[in-house]
Amino acid sequence: MTAAPYRLARVRPNDAVQGPLPEQFFVRNDALDFDSAQGRHWVLVKTPFPASPANQNSPERAGWTLGGAVSEEQFTFLAPCAPANVFGMAHNTGAPGRALPPQAFHKAASSVVGPGDDIVLSPGVGYVDPEAELTVVVGRAARNLTVGNAREAILGFTIGNDVSARDAQKSDELWISAKSPDTFTPLGPWIVVGMEDRGAPISIAHNGTELQGGSTDDLGWGVEEIMVYLSGFMTLQPGDVILTGFPAECRRIRPGDEVACRIGGIGELRNPVRAGQ
Repeated sequence: MTAAPYRLARVRPNDAVQGPLPEQFFVRNDALDFDSAQGRHWVLVKTPFPASPANQNSPERAGWTLGGAVSEEQFTFLAPCAPANVFGMAHNTGAPGRALPPQAFHKAASSVVGPGDDIVLSPGVGYVDPEAELTVVVGRAARNLTVGNAREAILGFTIGNDVSARDAQKSDELWISAKSPDTFTPLGPWIVVGMEDRGAPISIAHNGTELQGGSTDDLGWGVEEIMVYLSGFMTLQPGDVILTGFPAECRRIRPGDEVACRIGGIGELRNPVRAGQ
């Protein structure tokens, strides 16, 4: 029997204690209805990434001990993990992508922000699109995976917004300046472990207007194939994330906008957009 899906989140207490590093804890919720009363109450758990120094729980303290219950009123959701590597799949917006070899691009880990954080557009950045993407969260170090064992290396799935500066993308063949600016990879709000990702609907709401959606079935390269491809030339690390592609409609974002990325079975990742300096 397959275990029911559950959620893991990385959070910061609203009464965070000052220290050399900002406080963070991992919490778990087993409620199937995310919007229920039970869905808003979480239990503090051990890190799901014991081999990743960046993904360790802060020292326990009053109100924040393993097995203790905390409610969403007590914390802020962070990006659900602190990845060493952030990958995106190029040319994976539909079946035509399979006519090309699989190809990935790298996004700076410093581009990661969490739910509710601002997407900051610098002056002169030009045309910028959001892309809602099913995002793989790697659970253990993995190299040379096969289609048969690829899912053993996956902890779960979250939502990623592959914010992309299209003008820079045209002039930068490596896409670094287009994909890696600060705040250009919102992740969250949590990781769903054990979800069925096949056929999951994907869509974006731009300033509350729902754009034409798609499905994970519309992607050219599937999750297992992507894992095999990436692990074939490098070791994937626990906490790494892989944005798999966006098969739906997007719309240019400008300061003052709000973008909500939605994936069935996970929920919604909402971020405002503001102007930078």
